[in-house]
Amino acid sequence: MQITRRTAMMGMISATALPVLGSGKVFAQETIPLTISSSHPLTIPWVTPLKTIVVERSNKLLEEMGSNHRIDWTEAFGGTLYNFKDTLEAVSTQLTDMGWIGSLFEPAALPLQNIMYSTPFVTQTVAQATNTMNRLNSEQPAMKEEWSRQNVSFFGSCVSDGYSLFTKKPIEKLSDLEGMKILGGTVLAPWVEPLGATLIATGIPQMYSQMQTGVGDGVLLISTGAYPLKLHEVAPHVTRVDTGPLTFGGFGVNSDTYNALPDDVQQVLAELGAGYSTENARLIVEREKQVFDLFEKEGATVSDMPQAQKKEWVNRMPDLGKAWVDAVEGPNVPAREIMMAFMETVQAEGANPLRDWSAGL
Repeated sequence: MQITRRTAMMGMISATALPVLGSGKVFAQETIPLTISSSHPLTIPWVTPLKTIVVERSNKLLEEMGSNHRIDWTEAFGGTLYNFKDTLEAVSTQLTDMGWIGSLFEPAALPLQNIMYSTPFVTQTVAQATNTMNRLNSEQPAMKEEWSRQNVSFFGSCVSDGYSLFTKKPIEKLSDLEGMKILGGTVLAPWVEPLGATLIATGIPQMYSQMQTGVGDGVLLISTGAYPLKLHEVAPHVTRVDTGPLTFGGFGVNSDTYNALPDDVQQVLAELGAGYSTENARLIVEREKQVFDLFEKEGATVSDMPQAQKKEWVNRMPDLGKAWVDAVEGPNVPAREIMMAFMETVQAEGANPLRDWSAGL
């Protein structure tokens, strides 16, 4: 597949004659070839809607609109075109026309999209998280420009459930975490270390074996990611911390591809992009409940962290909001303005933050 294959998008549209009704008229149905991709498989909640919403509903919507355009989809899920480190580059360079983009892998290129890693314990529902980021990406010029600089038209945020602790011993109070080695992503170090624990940076595929071999005493991870790994077998004490659902990218379309499309196809992709977010959120809610039920059925001890402990935890963290602003602020990146807008928007969406991460700005 050539990266430049869509430089003459409309010239590639094929037309086939279709008779319509009894008028004797013949209309051309124009077929537009598009590729949609992901580095992750369809079983992942933020990939599934690319198939079930974007692909499967697009032509139905076009038909309902009375459009004579149809999309001929090429699907390249599960890393068949690129790996998880290349999700942004693949869309921005037109290796694929559209797909899931993981902003968490792009801290330099998409710093504003990663704001929720510096605002833990802010959201309570997945809808609050997705609605907040979708609004910011729609209303804030700097958020729009961040995508446009990458030649991406962005249409819908993806979301995960909040983080939970999976440990070898029960966690009844925060002091139980002192001295423990907690496996997790590098970004979680400022969450963990104020509690006297050490963050061991690692990847998800290694977590099970590292718990087995003693590299870690526990894991801080989203529950929907932990269950497929069977982490509860080696870390049978599951503490539902609920640091709050957070967004980390979403559904984007190469801007050259998008701008070359007919208006009705653009409209459908924009509408389905919003539907992508909604379906991703629904799947997370559904699967989170399922996995916690399964943890207990399969022998794990599940407990909920008391609200007072959550408040103590978040207040022991450094000023992550200010640290993020100080690190990110720069030309074309008004991080302070975005942090203020984020905290206002998330509360307008019904969230009850346990800490105002804009207070120190």
